[in-house]
Amino acid sequence: MDHPKRILIVEDDVDIANVLSLNLRDERYEVVHSADGNEGLRLLEQGGWDAMILDLMLPGVDGLEICRRARAMARYTPIIITSARSSEVHRILGLELGADDYLAKPFSVLELVARVKALLRRVEAMAKDSRIDAGSLHIGGLTIDPLTREASVDGKPIELTPREFDLLYYFAQHPGKVFSRIDLLNAVWGYQHEGYEHTVNTHINRLRAKIEADPSEPERILTVWGRGYKLAGPDDSPARAGTSRDAP
Repeated sequence: MDHPKRILIVEDDVDIANVLSLNLRDERYEVVHSADGNEGLRLLEQGGWDAMILDLMLPGVDGLEICRRARAMARYTPIIITSARSSEVHRILGLELGADDYLAKPFSVLELVARVKALLRRVEAMAKDSRIDAGSLHIGGLTIDPLTREASVDGKPIELTPREFDLLYYFAQHPGKVFSRIDLLNAVWGYQHEGYEHTVNTHINRLRAKIEADPSEPERILTVWGRGYKLAGPDDSPARAGTSRDAP
């Protein structure tokens, strides 16, 4: 018998937390609530969570710092940020720190529950794909192991955040294929929203800093002008693709 999925809610509005908890428990999830950032971080560090719903404005440690700490941990915990801060700046900042989704207050509880379910399905599907494609990928000096989630360049291990690994692994599964930023958002982040396109640029620049000999003249992750990005295949060269650190 499968154990119920465990959801951590870090939210200082008790009324919102109670309604969320009630609806999530109706879906057979195990729910734990914390109204304080310090306690929420402590609970997160205990591990064993299948997802976290995280408010940005919290007493103690704020939500962005909790998100940052979560992404420094070995185990990947899917995160949905909720906040009254509805500006694109905070949405993009949360996503760049590694959040999987963002919902601005006021929001529909049913929509949030649906997003939690969709996010958990996506995580399970990615885990299944990794088990199926268990063999390491070797492309142009890159080695990527989907089971251990480790990567190396010319035999030297590199440290990647979970989202950087997912992005690199997706590219490596399709060498030579061009993806727009929207394509990458939909495939790697799991949703599509034009306002989040800059987070793709940020992650690609971070990847280039880690895997390119000269990030200003990339030879692995190439920009194809007017179309998007691709991982260089055997017949590609930077000069042919027309590369840049910036988005097309």
